[in-house]
Amino acid sequence: MARAAFLAALLALLPLSGHLAAQTQGLDRAAIARAVVARMALKPGEKVLFVGRPGVFDTLTAFIRRETTRAGGQDMGVYATGPGERSDWQTPFTRGSRGASRAELAEYLAGVDLAVMLPGASTSDTAYAAMQDVLRTGRARAIHFHWAGAFDLEGQPLRLTDRISQVYQRAIVETDYQWLADIQRRFEQAMRGQVVRVTTPAGTDLAFEIGNRPVTRMDGDASAARAAQARNLVDREIELPAGAIRVAPMEQSVRGTIVVPPSWWGGTRVNGLVLTFDRGRVTGFQAPAGRDAVTAELGPADRPGRAFREFALGFNPLLALPADDPPWIPYYGYGAGVVRLSLGDNTELGGAVTGRYVRWNFFTDATVTVGTDVWVKDGKPIKP
Repeated sequence: MARAAFLAALLALLPLSGHLAAQTQGLDRAAIARAVVARMALKPGEKVLFVGRPGVFDTLTAFIRRETTRAGGQDMGVYATGPGERSDWQTPFTRGSRGASRAELAEYLAGVDLAVMLPGASTSDTAYAAMQDVLRTGRARAIHFHWAGAFDLEGQPLRLTDRISQVYQRAIVETDYQWLADIQRRFEQAMRGQVVRVTTPAGTDLAFEIGNRPVTRMDGDASAARAAQARNLVDREIELPAGAIRVAPMEQSVRGTIVVPPSWWGGTRVNGLVLTFDRGRVTGFQAPAGRDAVTAELGPADRPGRAFREFALGFNPLLALPADDPPWIPYYGYGAGVVRLSLGDNTELGGAVTGRYVRWNFFTDATVTVGTDVWVKDGKPIKP
């Protein structure tokens, strides 16, 4: 199984292992629902479909559905991605596609305006995958409301806790979305025509250019107007909480080295891994230990594991590394100053690397320079 698919499935299952009732007791469900629906910017009568796993945040799902109706949206029901479906999730619309294949379901969902991927849903679920197929045709939009994606500093996914939920709630409810959109837009404009350089105290020194590649701004704008400007799949998949920009650089422009923080490769902890890149490909690597595990995961020279995938930079100060012991990375590295240098398939971002494999590498102490302007210094945002 490709690492991306495995990780997505694992992240979807991790919340199920905790005591969800206890973990959601302190949440202000009404405030979260209002914030999520506000980001939809619904037009009257827009058809909104939900995809969720029964038993995972069911009460929050009910709040969001009610708020959707109040905002003028048409609640099409909830597709259950596991056993224990609630009767109030069913509607004539959801019942009308029972037993449909992925292809049939994609055709059935083509008239949906907005899909909300609720906590517990994952890409391995038929309804989720079918809706992505719809998005790839240039129709509709989706909100990804995973309530997952927390990692330790070695890139291992964390189980959901009250602390993680508190951070996510604050980010969704209190983010200054206009400020976030403005600074992300400024950063995109700054990157155009410039060399972007990422360095770290450990020795990472990577440079690239983005050319005319799409820059996905995860600023929380889930409006139809924004979706109409989409240039790739992820432009239509709006993450909440919001915070990062994502781009697949011009592959041939990527050169330099990545010194990967201590991390796990095929179940083996590897420390001191150095990847060397030329024209977007891994041309060699050094590993004091765990070399076989790295070799196995990267695959042969022509495989996607040997290709640079994506540069992502977090901007949301409410998702910055909390002052906790031990430290952890909120929501897929969307916090201010967190960098993601990924390997593998980047077609969903508008890149040219195919092959389904994806690996995220997180950096919490990077310096990001665009041209001569420093935007992030040692993991801390700086206004150039």
